Amino acid sequence: MRDIHPDFIDPLDDFEARFVNLNGVTKKVYVTGRGPAVIVMSEMPGISPYVARFARWVRDAGLTVFMPSLFGVDGVLPGKGRTMMTVARACISKEFRAFSSNSSSPVTQWLRALAALAHKECGGRGVGAIGMCFTGNFALSMMMEKAVIAPVMSQPSLPMHNAAGLAIAPEELAAVNARMEAEDLSVLAYRFEGDRFCRAERFAAYEDVLGDRFIGKVLPDTAANPDAPLKTPHSVVTLHLINEAGQPTVQARDEILSFFRARLIGDQ
Repeated sequence: MRDIHPDFIDPLDDFEARFVNLNGVTKKVYVTGRGPAVIVMSEMPGISPYVARFARWVRDAGLTVFMPSLFGVDGVLPGKGRTMMTVARACISKEFRAFSSNSSSPVTQWLRALAALAHKECGGRGVGAIGMCFTGNFALSMMMEKAVIAPVMSQPSLPMHNAAGLAIAPEELAAVNARMEAEDLSVLAYRFEGDRFCRAERFAAYEDVLGDRFIGKVLPDTAANPDAPLKTPHSVVTLHLINEAGQPTVQARDEILSFFRARLIGDQ
């Protein structure tokens, strides 16, 4: 796997770039691997080399990655100025509801359709989904699609400016909760203890609604890569992951991969 650093440009040439039209909307989706499908949704500011590295780990675990391009420039990690421009564009886009509590982003309907398509193409018991940061909450909303059975939320950061807010409509949250109980499903969630964008209040709010179906994992700030360009501990399996055996972030990555395989393939 390629060695990466903040200035590395990833050509993504080991992915198949598809243009997928669903619900009348076309988006580019990067696909790689074989086996049951996992939807990998990037954090801000887009499909960076760090997000692509995680997608390759999912592929190498025996799964098919579907990685939609939702914002930003694919394959690069832009500087602070361009990152803020990407965030601003996403915040005013009709696809995302960055500041709305108790409201699901419209883009989740497209993502559900992508999950259904991926399951039809790849088979298996169902589909996994992981959202990160800006997309972190989306994995839960995607459970409105029956194919999605393995959701993971990594540092879910919406709604912005409301630490205890949940970026999912109440009726959807109730339906997801009922489905989890009926089908014995759960959602994994990860954050760093001192994350300013995904604080303890958000995990507490999810746990209050979902009970023990919400499996929240909190990593110490000392587990975050100190050399990452973003100094606030935030991106558990991408920018702040320390790719060394025994590191808490690597253990989190391996837990996620095992979760996907157990749910989608049947590994114990």
